[in-house]
Amino acid sequence: MTASRPAILIARKIFPEVVERLRTVFEVDAHLSDEPLDALALRARLQGKAGVFVAGTEPINAGLLAACPGLRAVCSMAVGYNNIDVPACTAAGVLASNAPGVLTETTADFGFALMMATARRIGEAERYLRAGHWKHWGFDMMAGADVHGSTLGVLGMGRIGQAIARRGVHGFGMSLIYHNRSRLPEADEQALGARWVDLPSLLREADHLVIVVPYSASSHHLIGAAELSQMKPTATLTNIARGGVVDDAALAQALARRTIAAAGLDVFEGEPAVHPDLLTLSNVVLTPHIASASLPTRRAMCDLAADNLIAALTGGVPPTALNPEVLTRA
Repeated sequence: MTASRPAILIARKIFPEVVERLRTVFEVDAHLSDEPLDALALRARLQGKAGVFVAGTEPINAGLLAACPGLRAVCSMAVGYNNIDVPACTAAGVLASNAPGVLTETTADFGFALMMATARRIGEAERYLRAGHWKHWGFDMMAGADVHGSTLGVLGMGRIGQAIARRGVHGFGMSLIYHNRSRLPEADEQALGARWVDLPSLLREADHLVIVVPYSASSHHLIGAAELSQMKPTATLTNIARGGVVDDAALAQALARRTIAAAGLDVFEGEPAVHPDLLTLSNVVLTPHIASASLPTRRAMCDLAADNLIAALTGGVPPTALNPEVLTRA
């Protein structure tokens, strides 16, 4: 008699090839839509499921876990996991995983591109041209800030922060300062040409500040009105971390008042909603959380989440478990 296969939920539309791969191992319930399930629908669809494949937004908390006692694995295709209560998963014996590493270089490419677009006013210039305002050349028309030779400030020096730093130092001859909860090893600092500074110094000295810290209660509104007031009026801010790390209302005020020159934002508080004041400003470049959005990288993210899910539910070792200790419990 053939044993029944574990049942899983795919909570968001993903590559069809990955869905078919998972169907060879599991009984699959697939919510193949870009519209996320709300909390009640997610709870209902998880009844009887051993695993769930999520993106970076589906809330996995203690209440949901209590209502879904058969759940054994929560595997995300995102690197950020502030939507997953990992301690609650551990307490419930549920394996949680994310997808680090595979998106580092692509996200760094985008972060650097967004910073450059912000510094050089590319979004503003394109809107100007499309609106038919370009009638003649002017010496100061859309003049922005230089990137080469300037000071790059990186807030959060993990994989992505270091990849952005390499681009700035080795590609554009930038001076590099950074702030992190813990310093890099001296050899890594020397290889990057990086100088650790405290947060106030980072804010004061950076010509271009790029934010790549993970979101948590301690990093909520890490950059607010007080921090923005410490930056140079010629500085730019680029956020590819998570919405909520920056106080968007305070940032909109700072941009309107020219406390800082410009901002590039790929993430927002309460996304997909965007603070309405940001939408009215010319000196901000806005993108819809697409830093990892190259086709090869998004496929790699999906494949890694599938690897984790298959391993977790078939007796293997998930490659990027967030709480691997649950695998050793009797």
